[in-house]
Amino acid sequence: MPSQTRAADSLKALPAETRRIIEENGIKYVLTQFVDIHGVAKTKSVPVAALADAVENGAGFAGFAISGMGMEPHGPDLLAFGDLSTLTPLPWQPGYARVSCLCKVNGKPHPYDTRYVLTKQIERLAERGWHLNTGLEPEFSLFVRGEDGKLLTEPSDTLDKPCYDYKGLSRSRVFLERLTEALQQVGYDIFQIDHEDAPGQFEINYTYSEALQSADKFTLFRMAAGEIAHELGLVCSFMPKPNPARSGNGMHIHLSIADGKNKNLFTDKSDRRHMGLSKLAYHFTAGLLKHAPALCAFAAPTVNSYKRLVIGRSLSGATWAPVFITYGANNRSAMIRIPYGRLEYRLPDSGCNPYLVTAALIAAGLDGVDKELDPGEPCNENLYRMGIDKISGRGIEILPQSLNEALRALEYDDLFRHTLGNEIVNEFIKEKRMEWVEYNRYVTDWEVRRYAEFF
Repeated sequence: MPSQTRAADSLKALPAETRRIIEENGIKYVLTQFVDIHGVAKTKSVPVAALADAVENGAGFAGFAISGMGMEPHGPDLLAFGDLSTLTPLPWQPGYARVSCLCKVNGKPHPYDTRYVLTKQIERLAERGWHLNTGLEPEFSLFVRGEDGKLLTEPSDTLDKPCYDYKGLSRSRVFLERLTEALQQVGYDIFQIDHEDAPGQFEINYTYSEALQSADKFTLFRMAAGEIAHELGLVCSFMPKPNPARSGNGMHIHLSIADGKNKNLFTDKSDRRHMGLSKLAYHFTAGLLKHAPALCAFAAPTVNSYKRLVIGRSLSGATWAPVFITYGANNRSAMIRIPYGRLEYRLPDSGCNPYLVTAALIAAGLDGVDKELDPGEPCNENLYRMGIDKISGRGIEILPQSLNEALRALEYDDLFRHTLGNEIVNEFIKEKRMEWVEYNRYVTDWEVRRYAEFF
Protein backbone atom coordinates (compact mmCIF):
# COMPACT_ATOMS: atom_id res chain seq x y z
CA MET A 1 0.00 0.00 0.00
CA PRO A 2 2.73 2.58 0.79
CA SER A 3 4.19 2.13 -2.70
CA GLN A 4 0.72 2.67 -4.24
CA THR A 5 0.37 5.84 -2.20
CA ARG A 6 3.74 7.12 -3.44
CA ALA A 7 2.72 6.31 -7.03
CA ALA A 8 -0.55 8.20 -6.63
CA ASP A 9 1.26 11.18 -5.12
CA SER A 10 3.76 11.11 -7.98
CA LEU A 11 0.99 11.20 -10.58
CA LYS A 12 -0.65 14.14 -8.81
CA ALA A 13 2.53 16.13 -9.46
CA LEU A 14 1.98 15.82 -13.22
CA PRO A 15 -0.13 18.25 -15.29
CA ALA A 16 -3.81 17.40 -15.68
CA GLU A 17 -3.48 16.72 -19.44
CA THR A 18 -0.61 14.29 -18.79
CA ARG A 19 -2.67 12.46 -16.17
CA ARG A 20 -5.57 12.24 -18.61
CA ILE A 21 -3.41 10.63 -21.30
CA ILE A 22 -1.98 8.17 -18.79
CA GLU A 23 -5.37 7.18 -17.35
CA GLU A 24 -7.29 6.96 -20.64
CA ASN A 25 -4.61 4.83 -22.32
CA GLY A 26 -3.66 2.63 -19.38
CA ILE A 27 -0.04 3.80 -19.52
CA LYS A 28 2.25 1.83 -17.20
CA TYR A 29 5.64 2.75 -18.66
CA VAL A 30 7.00 5.79 -20.47
CA LEU A 31 9.96 5.64 -22.85
CA THR A 32 12.18 8.67 -22.28
CA GLN A 33 13.50 9.03 -25.81
CA PHE A 34 16.05 11.03 -27.77
CA VAL A 35 18.21 10.20 -30.80
CA ASP A 36 21.92 9.71 -31.36
CA ILE A 37 23.83 11.62 -34.03
CA HIS A 38 22.57 9.18 -36.69
CA GLY A 39 18.93 9.81 -35.74
CA VAL A 40 18.50 6.38 -34.13
CA ALA A 41 16.05 6.34 -31.20
CA LYS A 42 17.53 5.76 -27.73
CA THR A 43 15.29 5.10 -24.75
CA LYS A 44 14.93 4.19 -21.11
CA SER A 45 11.71 2.66 -19.83
CA VAL A 46 10.37 4.56 -16.82
CA PRO A 47 7.49 3.21 -14.70
CA VAL A 48 4.73 5.79 -14.83
CA ALA A 49 5.01 6.35 -11.07
CA ALA A 50 8.55 7.66 -11.67
CA LEU A 51 7.68 9.89 -14.61
CA ALA A 52 7.50 13.10 -12.57
CA ASP A 53 11.01 12.48 -11.30
CA ALA A 54 12.30 11.77 -14.84
CA VAL A 55 10.78 15.04 -16.02
CA GLU A 56 12.06 17.10 -13.11
CA ASN A 57 15.47 15.48 -12.56
CA GLY A 58 16.08 13.64 -15.85
CA ALA A 59 16.59 10.00 -16.77
CA GLY A 60 20.29 9.13 -16.55
CA PHE A 61 22.32 7.67 -19.43
CA ALA A 62 26.00 6.79 -19.78
CA GLY A 63 26.44 9.23 -22.64
CA PHE A 64 29.78 7.86 -23.85
CA ALA A 65 28.00 4.65 -24.90
CA ILE A 66 25.81 6.54 -27.40
CA SER A 67 27.09 7.50 -30.85
CA GLY A 68 27.95 11.13 -31.36
CA MET A 69 27.34 12.47 -27.86
CA GLY A 70 30.96 13.60 -27.49
CA MET A 71 31.36 12.12 -24.03
CA GLU A 72 34.05 10.15 -22.20
CA PRO A 73 33.71 7.17 -19.80
CA HIS A 74 35.03 9.27 -16.92
CA GLY A 75 32.57 12.12 -17.57
CA PRO A 76 29.22 12.98 -15.94
CA ASP A 77 25.93 11.34 -16.86
CA LEU A 78 23.79 12.50 -19.72
CA LEU A 79 20.36 13.38 -18.33
CA ALA A 80 17.28 13.23 -20.58
CA PHE A 81 14.48 15.57 -19.50
CA GLY A 82 11.07 14.64 -20.89
CA ASP A 83 8.98 17.23 -22.74
CA LEU A 84 5.49 16.32 -21.52
CA SER A 85 3.87 18.10 -24.46
CA THR A 86 5.21 15.22 -26.59
CA LEU A 87 3.78 12.41 -24.43
CA THR A 88 2.34 9.94 -26.95
CA PRO A 89 0.77 6.51 -26.31
CA LEU A 90 2.21 3.67 -28.40
CA PRO A 91 -0.74 1.68 -29.78
CA TRP A 92 1.58 -1.06 -31.07
CA GLN A 93 3.05 -1.42 -27.55
CA PRO A 94 0.06 -1.35 -25.17
CA GLY A 95 0.70 0.19 -21.78
CA TYR A 96 3.59 2.29 -23.08
CA ALA A 97 4.01 5.90 -24.14
CA ARG A 98 6.89 7.93 -25.55
CA VAL A 99 8.12 11.33 -24.43
CA SER A 100 10.76 13.25 -26.42
CA CYS A 101 13.62 14.57 -24.32
CA LEU A 102 16.07 17.43 -24.04
CA CYS A 103 19.53 16.18 -23.09
CA LYS A 104 21.58 18.00 -20.46
CA VAL A 105 25.05 17.53 -18.99
CA ASN A 106 26.06 19.31 -15.80
CA GLY A 107 22.73 21.12 -15.81
CA LYS A 108 23.17 22.66 -19.28
CA PRO A 109 21.63 21.69 -22.64
CA HIS A 110 24.01 19.33 -24.40
CA PRO A 111 25.35 20.81 -27.67
CA TYR A 112 25.61 17.30 -29.16
CA ASP A 113 21.86 16.69 -28.75
CA THR A 114 20.48 17.18 -32.26
CA ARG A 115 16.95 17.92 -31.01
CA TYR A 116 18.41 20.76 -28.96
CA VAL A 117 20.38 21.93 -32.01
CA LEU A 118 17.10 22.17 -33.94
CA THR A 119 15.39 24.12 -31.14
CA LYS A 120 18.14 26.75 -31.32
CA GLN A 121 17.53 27.25 -35.04
CA ILE A 122 13.79 27.43 -34.42
CA GLU A 123 14.51 30.21 -31.90
CA ARG A 124 16.27 32.15 -34.67
CA LEU A 125 13.08 31.98 -36.71
CA ALA A 126 10.97 32.93 -33.70
CA GLU A 127 13.05 36.10 -33.21
CA ARG A 128 11.67 37.22 -36.58
CA GLY A 129 8.13 36.21 -35.69
CA TRP A 130 8.31 33.13 -37.94
CA HIS A 131 8.01 29.38 -37.65
CA LEU A 132 8.89 26.69 -40.18
CA ASN A 133 6.33 24.13 -41.30
CA THR A 134 7.66 20.90 -42.79
CA GLY A 135 5.92 18.03 -44.51
CA LEU A 136 7.97 14.83 -44.58
CA GLU A 137 7.45 12.02 -47.09
CA PRO A 138 9.20 8.90 -45.75
CA GLU A 139 9.81 5.97 -48.09
CA PHE A 140 10.72 2.52 -46.82
CA SER A 141 11.24 -1.04 -48.01
CA LEU A 142 9.52 -4.16 -46.70
CA PHE A 143 11.44 -7.43 -46.63
CA VAL A 144 11.21 -10.96 -45.31
CA ARG A 145 14.39 -12.64 -44.14
CA GLY A 146 15.29 -15.81 -46.04
CA GLU A 147 16.76 -18.95 -44.51
CA ASP A 148 20.26 -17.75 -45.38
CA GLY A 149 19.58 -14.42 -43.64
CA LYS A 150 19.25 -12.43 -46.85
CA LEU A 151 16.50 -9.83 -47.17
CA LEU A 152 13.89 -10.74 -49.79
CA THR A 153 10.87 -8.84 -51.12
CA GLU A 154 7.37 -10.32 -51.29
CA PRO A 155 7.76 -13.04 -53.99
CA SER A 156 5.10 -11.67 -56.35
CA ASP A 157 6.26 -8.04 -56.08
CA THR A 158 8.67 -8.26 -59.02
CA LEU A 159 7.39 -5.93 -61.75
CA ASP A 160 9.90 -3.84 -63.70
CA LYS A 161 7.62 -0.84 -63.20
CA PRO A 162 5.86 -1.48 -59.87
CA CYS A 163 5.04 2.15 -59.04
CA TYR A 164 1.40 2.39 -57.82
CA ASP A 165 0.91 -1.31 -58.57
CA TYR A 166 -2.31 -2.63 -57.04
CA LYS A 167 -1.06 -6.17 -56.29
CA GLY A 168 2.12 -4.95 -54.64
CA LEU A 169 0.13 -2.58 -52.43
CA SER A 170 -2.61 -5.10 -51.63
CA ARG A 171 -0.31 -7.95 -50.64
CA SER A 172 1.43 -5.80 -48.02
CA ARG A 173 -1.81 -4.31 -46.73
CA VAL A 174 -1.71 -6.04 -43.32
CA PHE A 175 1.46 -4.19 -42.37
CA LEU A 176 0.38 -0.95 -44.03
CA GLU A 177 -3.02 -0.99 -42.34
CA ARG A 178 -1.61 -1.73 -38.90
CA LEU A 179 1.00 1.01 -39.20
CA THR A 180 -1.50 3.54 -40.58
CA GLU A 181 -4.13 2.83 -37.95
CA ALA A 182 -1.60 2.92 -35.10
CA LEU A 183 -0.34 6.31 -36.23
CA GLN A 184 -3.87 7.63 -36.75
CA GLN A 185 -4.65 6.77 -33.13
CA VAL A 186 -1.94 9.19 -31.99
CA GLY A 187 -2.86 12.09 -34.24
CA TYR A 188 -1.17 11.52 -37.60
CA ASP A 189 -3.42 12.86 -40.35
CA ILE A 190 -2.56 10.24 -42.98
CA PHE A 191 -3.97 10.98 -46.40
CA GLN A 192 -2.17 8.69 -48.89
CA ILE A 193 -0.43 5.33 -48.99
CA ASP A 194 1.24 4.11 -52.16
CA HIS A 195 3.54 1.55 -53.68
CA GLU A 196 6.71 3.28 -54.83
CA ASP A 197 9.13 2.63 -57.68
CA ALA A 198 10.92 -0.47 -56.34
CA PRO A 199 9.58 -3.89 -55.34
CA GLY A 200 8.53 -3.84 -51.70
CA GLN A 201 8.87 -0.04 -51.48
CA PHE A 202 6.13 2.15 -50.02
CA GLU A 203 5.38 5.69 -48.90
CA ILE A 204 2.90 6.95 -46.32
CA ASN A 205 1.99 10.65 -46.45
CA TYR A 206 0.68 12.63 -43.51
CA THR A 207 -0.13 16.31 -43.02
CA TYR A 208 2.66 18.80 -42.38
CA SER A 209 3.36 20.33 -38.96
CA GLU A 210 5.75 22.68 -37.20
CA ALA A 211 9.37 21.65 -37.76
CA LEU A 212 10.18 20.24 -34.32
CA GLN A 213 6.94 18.31 -34.19
CA SER A 214 7.63 16.92 -37.68
CA ALA A 215 11.03 15.64 -36.61
CA ASP A 216 9.51 14.06 -33.49
CA LYS A 217 6.81 12.46 -35.64
CA PHE A 218 9.29 11.01 -38.12
CA THR A 219 11.32 9.49 -35.28
CA LEU A 220 8.16 7.88 -33.90
CA PHE A 221 7.18 6.77 -37.42
CA ARG A 222 10.41 4.79 -37.75
CA MET A 223 9.97 3.32 -34.26
CA ALA A 224 6.42 2.21 -35.06
CA ALA A 225 7.25 0.81 -38.49
CA GLY A 226 10.17 -1.22 -37.18
CA GLU A 227 8.24 -2.80 -34.32
CA ILE A 228 5.04 -3.54 -36.24
CA ALA A 229 7.05 -5.15 -39.04
CA HIS A 230 8.96 -7.25 -36.50
CA GLU A 231 5.71 -8.54 -34.99
CA LEU A 232 4.61 -9.63 -38.47
CA GLY A 233 7.87 -11.40 -39.25
CA LEU A 234 8.96 -8.63 -41.63
CA VAL A 235 11.83 -6.16 -41.80
CA CYS A 236 10.99 -2.50 -42.45
CA SER A 237 14.10 -0.84 -43.81
CA PHE A 238 14.81 2.87 -44.11
CA MET A 239 18.15 2.11 -45.78
CA PRO A 240 18.67 4.70 -48.55
CA LYS A 241 19.51 2.19 -51.31
CA PRO A 242 18.80 -1.45 -50.44
CA ASN A 243 18.61 -2.60 -54.08
CA PRO A 244 21.37 -1.44 -56.45
CA ALA A 245 19.13 -1.71 -59.52
CA ARG A 246 16.09 0.03 -58.05
CA SER A 247 15.03 3.38 -56.63
CA GLY A 248 16.22 4.27 -53.14
CA ASN A 249 14.30 5.41 -50.09
CA GLY A 250 14.04 9.18 -50.08
CA MET A 251 12.39 11.51 -47.61
CA HIS A 252 11.39 14.64 -49.50
CA ILE A 253 10.77 17.60 -47.20
CA HIS A 254 8.18 20.29 -48.04
CA LEU A 255 9.05 23.68 -46.56
CA SER A 256 7.14 26.87 -45.84
CA ILE A 257 7.43 29.68 -43.30
CA ALA A 258 4.46 31.14 -41.44
CA ASP A 259 3.84 33.90 -38.92
CA GLY A 260 0.93 34.85 -36.68
CA LYS A 261 -1.09 36.27 -39.57
CA ASN A 262 -0.03 34.37 -42.68
CA LYS A 263 0.13 30.58 -42.84
CA ASN A 264 2.54 30.63 -45.80
CA LEU A 265 4.97 33.51 -46.29
CA PHE A 266 6.54 31.62 -49.21
CA THR A 267 3.46 32.24 -51.39
CA ASP A 268 3.02 35.20 -53.72
CA LYS A 269 0.53 34.87 -56.58
CA SER A 270 2.16 37.82 -58.40
CA ASP A 271 5.41 35.85 -58.91
CA ARG A 272 6.62 36.71 -62.43
CA ARG A 273 7.92 33.15 -62.86
CA HIS A 274 4.43 31.76 -62.18
CA MET A 275 5.65 29.48 -59.39
CA GLY A 276 3.79 31.34 -56.65
CA LEU A 277 6.95 32.19 -54.69
CA SER A 278 7.59 35.29 -52.62
CA LYS A 279 10.89 37.17 -52.33
CA LEU A 280 11.39 35.46 -48.98
CA ALA A 281 11.00 32.05 -50.63
CA TYR A 282 13.46 32.92 -53.41
CA HIS A 283 16.08 34.12 -50.92
CA PHE A 284 15.56 31.00 -48.79
CA THR A 285 15.91 28.83 -51.90
CA ALA A 286 19.13 30.62 -52.84
CA GLY A 287 20.56 29.78 -49.42
CA LEU A 288 19.77 26.10 -49.91
CA LEU A 289 21.42 26.14 -53.33
CA LYS A 290 24.50 27.99 -52.10
CA HIS A 291 25.13 25.52 -49.28
CA ALA A 292 23.90 22.43 -51.14
CA PRO A 293 27.19 20.45 -51.13
CA ALA A 294 27.60 20.80 -47.35
CA LEU A 295 23.88 20.20 -46.73
CA CYS A 296 24.30 16.95 -48.62
CA ALA A 297 26.33 15.53 -45.73
CA PHE A 298 23.38 15.95 -43.36
CA ALA A 299 20.66 14.98 -45.83
CA ALA A 300 22.49 11.95 -47.25
CA PRO A 301 24.57 10.89 -44.24
CA THR A 302 25.64 7.34 -45.04
CA VAL A 303 27.97 5.59 -47.45
CA ASN A 304 24.91 3.91 -48.92
CA SER A 305 23.16 7.26 -49.51
CA TYR A 306 25.35 7.96 -52.53
CA LYS A 307 24.22 4.78 -54.27
CA ARG A 308 20.89 6.66 -54.47
CA LEU A 309 22.29 10.00 -55.67
CA VAL A 310 23.53 8.94 -59.08
CA ILE A 311 23.16 10.38 -62.55
CA GLY A 312 20.63 8.40 -64.55
CA ARG A 313 16.97 7.50 -64.59
CA SER A 314 15.06 4.66 -62.99
CA LEU A 315 13.32 1.77 -64.74
CA SER A 316 10.00 3.60 -64.39
CA GLY A 317 11.26 6.29 -66.73
CA ALA A 318 11.28 8.89 -63.95
CA THR A 319 13.86 9.93 -61.39
CA TRP A 320 13.26 10.32 -57.69
CA ALA A 321 16.69 11.33 -56.33
CA PRO A 322 18.31 14.62 -57.39
CA VAL A 323 21.94 15.17 -58.30
CA PHE A 324 21.71 18.65 -59.86
CA ILE A 325 21.95 21.79 -57.69
CA THR A 326 19.09 23.81 -59.12
CA TYR A 327 15.38 24.42 -58.70
CA GLY A 328 12.37 24.31 -60.96
CA ALA A 329 8.58 24.44 -61.18
CA ASN A 330 7.34 20.91 -60.46
CA ASN A 331 10.68 19.62 -61.79
CA ARG A 332 11.47 16.29 -60.14
CA SER A 333 14.93 16.17 -61.72
CA ALA A 334 16.03 19.25 -59.72
CA MET A 335 17.22 19.35 -56.10
CA ILE A 336 14.39 21.73 -55.19
CA ARG A 337 10.97 21.26 -56.75
CA ILE A 338 8.40 24.07 -56.53
CA PRO A 339 4.87 22.61 -56.22
CA TYR A 340 3.51 26.19 -56.32
CA GLY A 341 4.01 28.44 -53.32
CA ARG A 342 6.27 26.18 -51.29
CA LEU A 343 9.56 24.31 -51.59
CA GLU A 344 10.13 20.57 -51.86
CA TYR A 345 13.69 19.69 -50.86
CA ARG A 346 14.26 16.35 -52.60
CA LEU A 347 17.75 15.51 -51.41
CA PRO A 348 17.23 13.78 -48.01
CA ASP A 349 16.91 10.03 -47.66
CA SER A 350 15.01 8.08 -45.04
CA GLY A 351 18.23 7.27 -43.19
CA CYS A 352 18.86 10.87 -42.15
CA ASN A 353 18.61 12.48 -38.71
CA PRO A 354 15.50 14.68 -39.14
CA TYR A 355 16.54 17.13 -36.39
CA LEU A 356 19.96 17.73 -37.89
CA VAL A 357 18.71 18.06 -41.47
CA THR A 358 15.97 20.50 -40.49
CA ALA A 359 18.36 22.59 -38.39
CA ALA A 360 20.79 22.78 -41.31
CA LEU A 361 18.00 23.76 -43.71
CA ILE A 362 17.00 26.65 -41.46
CA ALA A 363 20.62 27.79 -41.16
CA ALA A 364 21.19 27.69 -44.92
CA GLY A 365 17.84 29.25 -45.78
CA LEU A 366 18.28 32.13 -43.32
CA ASP A 367 21.73 32.80 -44.76
CA GLY A 368 20.05 33.32 -48.11
CA VAL A 369 17.42 35.56 -46.53
CA ASP A 370 19.90 37.67 -44.57
CA LYS A 371 22.13 38.18 -47.59
CA GLU A 372 19.18 38.54 -50.01
CA LEU A 373 20.74 35.93 -52.28
CA ASP A 374 19.34 35.34 -55.77
CA PRO A 375 18.76 31.71 -56.83
CA GLY A 376 18.98 32.60 -60.52
CA GLU A 377 16.55 31.38 -63.12
CA PRO A 378 14.78 28.06 -62.56
CA CYS A 379 15.37 25.00 -64.68
CA ASN A 380 12.09 23.59 -65.92
CA GLU A 381 13.50 20.90 -68.19
CA ASN A 382 14.29 17.24 -67.61
CA LEU A 383 17.90 17.48 -66.52
CA TYR A 384 18.49 13.80 -67.22
CA ARG A 385 17.88 14.39 -70.92
CA MET A 386 19.99 17.52 -71.27
CA GLY A 387 23.45 16.00 -71.11
CA ILE A 388 26.28 16.98 -68.77
CA ASP A 389 27.88 19.46 -71.18
CA LYS A 390 24.67 21.46 -71.56
CA ILE A 391 24.02 21.33 -67.82
CA SER A 392 27.53 22.56 -67.06
CA GLY A 393 27.13 25.29 -69.66
CA ARG A 394 24.20 26.62 -67.66
CA GLY A 395 26.34 26.76 -64.53
CA ILE A 396 24.41 23.97 -62.81
CA GLU A 397 26.64 21.97 -60.47
CA ILE A 398 26.37 18.35 -59.37
CA LEU A 399 25.89 17.26 -55.77
CA PRO A 400 28.67 15.31 -54.03
CA GLN A 401 28.84 11.76 -55.30
CA SER A 402 30.28 10.17 -52.16
CA LEU A 403 30.05 10.62 -48.40
CA ASN A 404 33.72 11.63 -48.39
CA GLU A 405 33.08 14.40 -50.90
CA ALA A 406 30.08 15.69 -48.93
CA LEU A 407 32.07 15.72 -45.67
CA ARG A 408 34.82 17.69 -47.37
CA ALA A 409 32.24 20.26 -48.48
CA LEU A 410 30.91 20.47 -44.93
CA GLU A 411 34.42 21.01 -43.57
CA TYR A 412 34.94 23.98 -45.89
CA ASP A 413 31.52 25.58 -45.30
CA ASP A 414 31.83 27.64 -42.10
CA LEU A 415 28.13 28.50 -41.92
CA PHE A 416 27.15 25.35 -40.08
CA ARG A 417 29.83 25.60 -37.41
CA HIS A 418 28.77 29.20 -36.76
CA THR A 419 25.05 28.35 -36.57
CA LEU A 420 24.69 24.74 -35.45
CA GLY A 421 27.79 24.74 -33.26
CA ASN A 422 31.38 23.53 -33.53
CA GLU A 423 30.66 20.56 -31.26
CA ILE A 424 27.92 18.94 -33.30
CA VAL A 425 29.52 19.61 -36.70
CA ASN A 426 32.95 18.33 -35.64
CA GLU A 427 31.42 15.26 -34.01
CA PHE A 428 29.32 14.54 -37.09
CA ILE A 429 32.35 14.77 -39.36
CA LYS A 430 34.38 12.55 -37.01
CA GLU A 431 31.67 9.86 -36.85
CA LYS A 432 31.07 9.88 -40.58
CA ARG A 433 34.78 9.85 -41.45
CA MET A 434 35.04 6.65 -39.39
CA GLU A 435 32.15 5.22 -41.40
CA TRP A 436 33.90 6.15 -44.65
CA VAL A 437 37.19 4.57 -43.54
CA GLU A 438 35.46 1.35 -42.46
CA TYR A 439 33.67 1.17 -45.79
CA ASN A 440 36.88 1.58 -47.77
CA ARG A 441 38.58 -1.16 -45.79
CA TYR A 442 35.76 -3.63 -46.41
CA VAL A 443 36.36 -6.23 -49.11
CA THR A 444 33.14 -6.82 -51.05
CA ASP A 445 31.94 -9.95 -52.83
CA TRP A 446 32.30 -8.04 -56.11
CA GLU A 447 36.01 -7.50 -55.45
CA VAL A 448 36.59 -11.16 -54.64
CA ARG A 449 34.79 -12.27 -57.80
CA ARG A 450 36.66 -9.71 -59.88
CA TYR A 451 40.19 -10.06 -58.57
CA ALA A 452 40.71 -13.37 -56.72
CA GLU A 453 41.82 -15.20 -59.89
CA PHE A 454 42.18 -12.25 -62.22
CA PHE A 455 45.98 -11.98 -62.25
